[in-house]
Parts: sequence; C-alpha cells; structure tokens
Amino acid sequence: MNSVTIRLQPALACAWRRQTTRNSRRIRALQLPCYGASSTDLLPPVQTNLRHYCSGMEQEKGLLFRQLFESVSSTYSYLLADLETKDAVLIDPVLETVDRDIKLIDELGLSLKVAVNTHCHADHITGTGLLKKRLIGVKSAISKHSGATADILLTDGDSIIFGKHCLNVRETPGHTDGCMTLVTGDQSMAFTGDAVLIRGCGRTDFQQGCSKRLYESVHEKIFTLPGHCLIYPAHDYKGQTVSTVDEERKYNPRLTKSLEEFVDIMKNLNLSKPAKIDIAVPANLVCGLHDV
Repeated sequence: MNSVTIRLQPALACAWRRQTTRNSRRIRALQLPCYGASSTDLLPPVQTNLRHYCSGMEQEKGLLFRQLFESVSSTYSYLLADLETKDAVLIDPVLETVDRDIKLIDELGLSLKVAVNTHCHADHITGTGLLKKRLIGVKSAISKHSGATADILLTDGDSIIFGKHCLNVRETPGHTDGCMTLVTGDQSMAFTGDAVLIRGCGRTDFQQGCSKRLYESVHEKIFTLPGHCLIYPAHDYKGQTVSTVDEERKYNPRLTKSLEEFVDIMKNLNLSKPAKIDIAVPANLVCGLHDV
C-alpha cells in the first residue's frame, strides 16, 4: 500500500487515503455486535443499519421475528416462528389487535402453536382467548403461579418448542407472582414482560407486587444473561423498541440502585390505578375467555 501511495501525486494520495479511511470505517461499523437500540439520542447514526443487520441475523438462524404494537396500552406483542416448519409463538397478544395478528400469521403462512402471556396483565385484555376461538390448535400458556387458567402452565426451566427453536422460562416475580421472562435458546433475545422495561421496570403496588422480590428476580434471572442479549419488554411509553442486558445493567435509573434505594423509589412512585384493571384482570385470569 505504501509503494502505491508514494507514486501518486500529493493531492490524489490525500484523497485516496480519505476514501480508504471511510471504507474501513464502514467495514468496522458492519462488524459491530448486534446490540439493538433503546434511545436514538444515545446511539450513533450507524444504529439504523444495525437494525437491518439484526433482522438479517435472525433470518440466518432460521428464525422469523416480528415486533408488534398496540397503541392504547402501549403494549408490544412478539411473533416468532421457525422459517422451515412455520411453527409460531405469539407473546403477549392483545384483544384489540387479534385481527391484525391473524392476518399477519396468515400472510406469512405460519401455524400458530402457542399464545403465551408473560404475566396476568392489568392494563389490557389478552387476545389469547379469541385466538383460540379463531385459530385451530392454538394452546394458551402462562405461569403456573399467575393463578390464571391456560392449556399450558409454565414453571422455571420449562421450554416452549417451535420447530428447532425454543423459548426458555425464567421466573421473574415481583411485578406479579406469575411474571416470567422468555429467553431464546441461544440467549440472544429475552422477552421480559413488565419485569424490566427500557430504563425502567414494572410497578409493584398491586397484584402481589413486591419491590424486593422484583429487584432480586431481575438481578438473578435477567442481569445474569449475556450482556449483548436483546431485551424486549411488554410495554414502552416513549417510542423505544429494544434494549440490551448490558445497557440496563449500566443505565437503568431504578435497577442500578441498591436494594434499599430501589424499594424506596418504588414506594414513592404514586402512580394512578390502571384504567382497565377491574376488567382486564378477571378476563385475563381465564385467558381472555369472557364474552368476546
């Protein structure tokens, strides 16, 4: 390379070196770990390209992944499927978006096997019951400790199998008794429900909530995952879509505190009662099988 540079005129050599530097930076950017993003003001512009890279990486693993949003309750639902067998799992479906979800499942040629809730939600009615009525063979799933009725009652260490992929159950109580985090087999993605939100966490002032238990659950069952593991929460109220274990271990304003400080923070949130709690909880205890 040096011999070529010497033979160039000074101006041309300088331009050539600038172009070479830009190209090498692009190459290094594409080789960065696929950590996702949670806030655009914290990340460099190249992050937009990384989103496409993440999607491509999941397809290379033979995994289809879609993140879906319900705007009233700011709830995320997650569709995962084996690209070969077309077996699919839907995490945290919402009643109002069942038509959308079924349309997408049909368009992608998938066979929904399991509709699973990360916990018994208080802010929306699950779409599980209606999905079971509309799609043949769908099984409902929820934690054994939720007190809810479902076809599959899950406990710590259980797995939901779809094709050659799986979601492993980690019990993460504290927001409710039946909260669980679902982790892909390669520990590259974790669906944390309300246990860990992006730069936040679920409240602990109702439905068996316990701040101490939530803090311990997060630090023992979620923050022990690989740092690059992508965190996908059940809700976000600021337009953020994904974080990582490493980010939340470093920057979560609640969960980076000591246990005593965390308990004090949670005790003084003074949040209003969820608008749909009196309707949602009874319906979700029977997996949404009310008058739908």
